[in-house]
Amino acid sequence: MSSRSLRRRGRVPVMAFLGVALLGAALFSLHAGALKIPLEEVAQLLWARASGAPPEASPFEAVLWSLRLPRLLFGLLVGGTLSVAGALMQGLFRNPLADPGLIGVSSGAALGAVTIIVFGTAFFPGVSWLGDLRWLPVAAFVGALLVTMLVQGIATVGGFTAVAMLLLAGIAMNAIVVAVIGVSTFMASDLQMRTLSFWTLGSLGAATWETLALASPFCLGLLLLAPFFAPGLNAMALGEAEAEHLGFSVERIKRIMVVATAAGVGVCVAFTGLIGFIGLVVPHLVRLLLGPDHRWVIPGSALLGAILLTVADTASRTLVAPAEMPIGILTAAFGGPFFLAMLFGQRRNILGRS
Repeated sequence: MSSRSLRRRGRVPVMAFLGVALLGAALFSLHAGALKIPLEEVAQLLWARASGAPPEASPFEAVLWSLRLPRLLFGLLVGGTLSVAGALMQGLFRNPLADPGLIGVSSGAALGAVTIIVFGTAFFPGVSWLGDLRWLPVAAFVGALLVTMLVQGIATVGGFTAVAMLLLAGIAMNAIVVAVIGVSTFMASDLQMRTLSFWTLGSLGAATWETLALASPFCLGLLLLAPFFAPGLNAMALGEAEAEHLGFSVERIKRIMVVATAAGVGVCVAFTGLIGFIGLVVPHLVRLLLGPDHRWVIPGSALLGAILLTVADTASRTLVAPAEMPIGILTAAFGGPFFLAMLFGQRRNILGRS
């Protein structure tokens, strides 16, 4: 039996394993921390709230409901969104090394967020970004959308998107955005500077029920739309002309996908800061496990991304407790070596064909 057939037969068990692993990571996240909540206490509190029964007095209830649970749900949402966005971008540009960060989505969202942090009072007198969280995702969404559309416009010639030009344009735009962010940081006050320094390292510390309510429409919109892109992405793997002949509106798929990705990633970056490599590493791992079919890659990426970010957030809260390590450090420590391994793998393939 071929390796492709074995991979197809193993898809359902792998997805089931990811589901069980997600449940385990979620329960451990609710348990672990500076204050450890026994797992049986976690189960009792969750069951009492789900069943509507009045919960028994517990010293852990406030920690679970006010801190741990919204942070867990937000981490699951952000991890799934970033991973699915990476899967969509890799499928759209037919390049396993593409992700929202490389083509400008993350940097554009960061630019929008930094702009509203530093200049929000000047743009909106009397409105503080700290006091009104609605401005932050809006600014991040606009920044992500503008930069992404600009990068895609530069890389598209005569209706054809050149992958090499796309990556080069993304690198150039990222450099320009970093320069603009640097100027904004130079003009920031001491309070804004401290906020920016911690924000750029990435953290789920801003997760609250209000944050979750604001981010959910954008993130869930991307997660719910993504499976509908799977047939089109599978067809586009054969080429855009072939996808058009099969009845798919390639340009329409591109436009909707870019807008949805910019919205989802923009909001995630706005509230969590820069969490790198999730959108790059996770889809690649899922593709190795489940094959290139986006009907499996997209939901698999959502599950694995949620698992990895939940585990990383749990580690960030426990490794240096009672302090908290920025989660971007952990994802970079894991994603950087994996990215290099991917590059060396491609290098070996090129040498093998030469």
